[in-house]
Order: sequence, then C-alpha cells, then structure tokens
Amino acid sequence: MPLSGGLRVFIKIAMDDLRREPDMAAAPVAGPRTTGGGRARRIWRRCLRVLVVAFGASVMLTAIYRFAPVPLTPLMVLRLFDGEGLAKDWVSYDQISPNLARAVIAAEDAGYCQHWGFDFKAIQKALAHNEDSRRLRGGSTISNQTAKNVFLWPGDSRITRYARKAIEPYFTLLIEAMWGKKRILEVYLNVVEWGPGVYGAEAAAQYHFNKPASKLTRREAALLAAALPSPRRYNAGKPGNYVSRQANSIQRRMNDVADPTENPCPRP
Repeated sequence: MPLSGGLRVFIKIAMDDLRREPDMAAAPVAGPRTTGGGRARRIWRRCLRVLVVAFGASVMLTAIYRFAPVPLTPLMVLRLFDGEGLAKDWVSYDQISPNLARAVIAAEDAGYCQHWGFDFKAIQKALAHNEDSRRLRGGSTISNQTAKNVFLWPGDSRITRYARKAIEPYFTLLIEAMWGKKRILEVYLNVVEWGPGVYGAEAAAQYHFNKPASKLTRREAALLAAALPSPRRYNAGKPGNYVSRQANSIQRRMNDVADPTENPCPRP
C-alpha cells in the first residue's frame, strides 16, 4: 500500500506536469501578440505620470514664488556657465521707484492692467509693423516675459523658440491666476536682464547710476526701460542716440500710466 500510494502520487504529479505543458508551450505564441499593446500602455502610463508630476511641480513652484524671491532663472544659470558674473539683489516692490514701474509699463506693455496675460491688439499691431519694417517688434506682454524669464529656458534655435512659445502661454495664465498684477511686475523688475551679468532693478540702478532702485528719477527709469529690448547691446548708463530717443518717447508715455506707487493696477 505505501508503494502503491507513492506511485499514485508520482503519477498525479506527472499528469499535472503534462497538463501544464500545453499552456507553457502556448505562452510564447500568445506573448508576441500582446507585447506591443502592453508596451504601448506602459509608455502611455509613464508619459501620463510625467505630465502629472510636471503639472504638480509647476503649480507648486508658482505657489512658492507667489511669496518667496526667485533665487535664479534659467538665463542666469546659462550666463554663469558662460563665465559671466551675477549681480542681483532682490528688493520688494515698495523699494523700487514708481518711476521705473511706470516707465516699464509705458515701454513694454501699455495695456498691462487691461489684459489677462495676452494683448491681442498689440500682437496684431506687431505683426502688421513687422511686415513693412526691418526693425522687428514683439507683441509680448510683461506677463509673457515674466513667465519666460522665470520658468523657461533661453535659446535662439528654431526648435527652442517653438518649444518655448508652446509652453509659455501655460505659465503666463498660471502666474496671472496665482500671482496677480503687482506680484508679476515685482518679479519681472527683479529678474529681468539689464546688462551682462546684471539682473533686476536694484543691481541695474547700482550698475548704471550708482544709486538704489528706490531713488531712480523719471529720466533714469526711462533709460532703463529703453534698454530692455536688447540690454546686452544698449547701455542705459551711457545711452547712444537711439536709446536717448526711445527714452524721450517713454517719458512722454509715462504720463498716460496711472500712479503705480501702491499697486500698478488698483481696483476701482
């Protein structure tokens, strides 16, 4: 009996193995038919995870910068790797002369308080101007430029520009929704480039005029605003004819900008 019982166990195990063999043999045949779909699903899930993480990180970083100073921007990092210095001193909105806020709005974005990040009239005017002029004009708003400076990488290649332009509207809407106009202008005035290795209003005022940003005059503010389109080419402290003429025009347009001392866009 023990032997026959052991034999029965042995036979049962063998039969079970035989029953499993067809499944094992069929597995390689079925595998290739499902591998492609499974791989596609895995790739899709990974891409979805990346998008979710990127979205969460962008919202979290924007929320942090709603209150905290921006320590570095991608442009600053790139210039550092190129061997340039870094002159930057964050100051609050109240420590920047209202003349500079007024001059920058007059020069860069006259409709700053009327739009939500995109001035479509200015874009249309820029397109019409660029068709008939060799000196190209942009339609970017202060919000666009702030989003680009703080969150996006610089670059002049066609692929880089297209990729940046595709992402820029998202960050523009994000800061418009989470920061508000005063904070956007405060950040912009603290991170924008105003010369080789010179970033922000305080460093620019010290570099070009040997004074703090709070003491900038109307003329000095207009000169700084006039240099913004090409701050590595134009020197606000030693202006040429073109910058001087632009500053004259900006000074006249500053009269059309409401007093930004407390808030550049006060609610009625």
